[in-house]
Amino acid sequence: MKRLKKIIKGYFITGLLVILPLFVTVYILWIIIKAMDSIFKFVPAKYLPETYIHITIPGLGLLLMVAIILLVGLFTKNFIGTKLFGYWENIVERIPIARIIYIGVKQLLEALFYSNKESFKKAALVEYPRRGIYVIGFITGESKGEVQDKTDESMINVFIPTTPNPTSGFYVLVSKDDLIILDMSVEDAFKLIISGGIITPKSSRGMIEGQTKLGIVD
Repeated sequence: MKRLKKIIKGYFITGLLVILPLFVTVYILWIIIKAMDSIFKFVPAKYLPETYIHITIPGLGLLLMVAIILLVGLFTKNFIGTKLFGYWENIVERIPIARIIYIGVKQLLEALFYSNKESFKKAALVEYPRRGIYVIGFITGESKGEVQDKTDESMINVFIPTTPNPTSGFYVLVSKDDLIILDMSVEDAFKLIISGGIITPKSSRGMIEGQTKLGIVD
């Protein structure tokens, strides 16, 4: 009887692990789509497709937002758009609170999306806030200028994100010798931070040992 209960429990947990993430993913995507579709509330009815076909098409708001983003990117790339964008940034940078938020978000997005930069290329362990306690940080480059000139050690710029919101955090300078470089990808490190340690990526050593047991690695 106990064995039967254990088997049923195993099937139930397996099914839950399949269905629940799928349900949550679809639910969140549906919320995003509905939120984007609310944009059409500000569009006159004569310009809406459903006025003529009498069918509500979900996801049009999301497509509209993607189109707007692409158009803004295209406009900003030309000479006039670059000039106007520069004026806009000058205005925002004069507003104290808005300047901090705007610059912080912009720099974070540039670090995440611009692969030609050397930022967020590696995850590392940093001993903080005291010895014996470690946090995961992202290397954003080597320290240069006055900061490096006034230290005897080779210093590395590290961004320490917070949990569960990795868009906030703080910047620290760490000696190169005090960094423990991780083999995990930046994406896996973000998953670990956002989940608060619940989603733990396997180490390369653990993967090799697992493959050995399965006969994949000799």
